Amino acid sequence: MDIGALTTFFKYCTILNGSLFTLWTLFVAFAPDLVYKSQSLLFPIPREKFDIIMYVFLGTFKIMFLFFNVTPFIVLWYFC
Repeated sequence: MDIGALTTFFKYCTILNGSLFTLWTLFVAFAPDLVYKSQSLLFPIPREKFDIIMYVFLGTFKIMFLFFNVTPFIVLWYFC
């Protein structure tokens, strides 16, 4: 695999995961009741714990997204 293919791979990973993160954040921010109702059918937990879990998952996903997708893409794009 050459550097160009690797750069393209990380570009599309960044686009895909960035879109997923944006969509997830918009759903949690603007339709929290819908998200809670759909998830509470599978996992019966109190609303307060659900809000904390969503906040932690969004933060963890953002850190992983920046570290494993955006950073390698920027480094490969800048140096190659």
